Amino acid sequence: FFSHLKTEGLYLYDIRSLDEAQRRISDYIHFYNHHRPQRKLNKLTPMEYRRQLAA
Repeated sequence: FFSHLKTEGLYLYDIRSLDEAQRRISDYIHFYNHHRPQRKLNKLTPMEYRRQLAA
């Protein structure tokens, strides 16, 4: 996860403050859990996979 966070969520941007870094990290975590399909979860997002298990 952390390598994905750094390469996809931080290194692409010119971050100049701690507040901006925290916002980018928060946005990436939301994206990772709600919008980014995972190959190991049969191309579902983590939230979709959790909903499917709970049903």
